[in-house]
Amino acid sequence: MNQPTVNLIEKQSNSITDNASDSLQWPISQIQMLLDLPFNDLIYRAQTIHRQFHDPNEIQLSTLISVKTGGCPEDCGYCPQAARYHTGVENQSMLSLDTVVTAAKAAKDHGATRFCMGAAWRGPKQRDIDEVTEMISAVKTLGLETCATLGMLKPGQAEQLSMAGLDYYNHNLDTAPEIYGDIITTRDYQDRLDTLEEIRNAGINVCCGGIVGMGESRHARAGLIAQLANLDPYPESVPINHLVQVEGTPLYGTATLDPLEFVRTIAAARISMPKAMVRLSAGRREMSEAIQALCFLAGANSIFYGDKLLTTGNPEAAQDHALFEKLGLRSR
Repeated sequence: MNQPTVNLIEKQSNSITDNASDSLQWPISQIQMLLDLPFNDLIYRAQTIHRQFHDPNEIQLSTLISVKTGGCPEDCGYCPQAARYHTGVENQSMLSLDTVVTAAKAAKDHGATRFCMGAAWRGPKQRDIDEVTEMISAVKTLGLETCATLGMLKPGQAEQLSMAGLDYYNHNLDTAPEIYGDIITTRDYQDRLDTLEEIRNAGINVCCGGIVGMGESRHARAGLIAQLANLDPYPESVPINHLVQVEGTPLYGTATLDPLEFVRTIAAARISMPKAMVRLSAGRREMSEAIQALCFLAGANSIFYGDKLLTTGNPEAAQDHALFEKLGLRSR
């Protein structure tokens, strides 16, 4: 490609970003334009924006533990914890406070700065909130950032979590609104948006992203990123998950997403949400080192760290350290 063409594409990409910043809106068509750019131009633009707001060689480490596993009444087509699917995941009761604190200490010793606690519920009952707030307070005293993902919240519950010291609440939109009903029927999109509003109103940082590789089109991926980028404000933390196919779930056997399409999604998230922490989440175990490196180049600057991510595997800590050393990356 000759130099004038490169300049034209860079000017077009700058225009996309500038116009969206002025209006505080990202139409799906503009996200689609980003995803349709030649790969090198998209990555160049994403890396340029990434360097304006972040240290390009620093990766934030989070560790996620399942404090209550299995038995969920929802029908999310990707989830092995749904009670209605036969996936081999057993229903387990809530972990003890001591078990959670021990895990948090180990996570901190291995370099994690944020500790995330997940529970397989449609939404927590008050007795669940009482137990989880104890965990949050105990983990907070270790000097770790705290995060929880507990499902839909009722009025007042977010305030209780905030008072306990919760820094982040994770509640993903999962996918674009137009295909949401193909993935989940037991709650609707507005339910998710209502919980995000509860979180914001309680002064808790929002961790919200989605899952790609569920058979959706590029246009649907653009729709997901547009939904996230148009939240006001957009999330402080944006986990981008690659579907981990688990036998027994409805999405098992879905055609595998091209890895470079996943990298494009990371880049679009970075460009449209420049200040957010964009996290490589589920599915990272299945990614080659080269694809992970491209994701970091595209603007990912956070990972889930450790040997397990809720009920599916995650790259071991030693592998991550080795990869960081190869790439000259630092953890924080």
